[in-house]
Amino acid sequence: MYENNYLELKKVVEEDAVVINISRHRKPDGSMNRELNMNTWNEAVKRFEIIPLWPQGKTPNWDDRDPLQIEPNLIFIPAQNTEKKTGTIIVACGGGFSTRTGCEGFNVAEYFATNGFNTAILTYRLQPYGRQDALDDMQRAIRLIRNKKDELNVTDKVVCMGFSAGGMLSGNAATLFDDGNKDAQDPIERESSRPDGAVLGYGAFCFAGLPGGFFVDPFANQIRNPFFANKEELLRFSPEVNISTDTPPFFIWQTNSDDPRNSFTMGQALTAKGIPFEMHLYPEGVHGLAMADGHNDLAMDIPSVATWAKLCLGWLEKIL
Repeated sequence: MYENNYLELKKVVEEDAVVINISRHRKPDGSMNRELNMNTWNEAVKRFEIIPLWPQGKTPNWDDRDPLQIEPNLIFIPAQNTEKKTGTIIVACGGGFSTRTGCEGFNVAEYFATNGFNTAILTYRLQPYGRQDALDDMQRAIRLIRNKKDELNVTDKVVCMGFSAGGMLSGNAATLFDDGNKDAQDPIERESSRPDGAVLGYGAFCFAGLPGGFFVDPFANQIRNPFFANKEELLRFSPEVNISTDTPPFFIWQTNSDDPRNSFTMGQALTAKGIPFEMHLYPEGVHGLAMADGHNDLAMDIPSVATWAKLCLGWLEKIL
């Protein structure tokens, strides 16, 4: 089932169908070309057999506020080159919760599926929807995969893997979870939303533990960053202050251009609770490299940074 999704994914990657060179990110007037970005993602999604997170029109808090967004869904890609039943990696692209960086979704999923892991590309809600809506989508995706494990021929183990904003979302999923509602009429909602691990690929995720980080003084009276409406929201969605002894293991990687204090702060918080993690920081490269193989919006091929993926394969073998 869904085997054709892998074949189509190979084509998408070979065609660079979701790669938008950085020179095309903005319109002549300097504004972000969000229409190009969103339509590129949406057209790519049409090439696959998708799994809606909720039945069409039943997504909680879903409306027509942004016609460029499609309802939250998963593109399931079966593991290749393996006879072993394994878990699933949910891949969440970045884009500042405003757009979608295609190479951080499709290209990443193709690599890990080719190397023996089921993957599922997540289309989650962006602004003007809130951070909680995005987290609801990730949590629903985790529950859905577990509910459909027999149909998908997977185990119930799930890892959240995200980049930039998707990394922030993956960190939230790994620190804000529940056991499911055993009395829910919807059997999907009875499943746990706790992932078995989280992969955070670059970006700013420690807003509370690293005041000033990417944005000036997050604890000022006015929150001067685009991700949170107020201090309460900042604290809820800063994973480093929500770690518990039940938090799953982490794999963290980033380039030093992204301020490695984010990783240090997260690692310190995980250590304080005894949570295992693996961390890799690279002196070369910049934000948004995805696989760092040249097939990204920056057209950057940096072999030293590209090692993150092989290292992550080894980590995933222990988790999934």
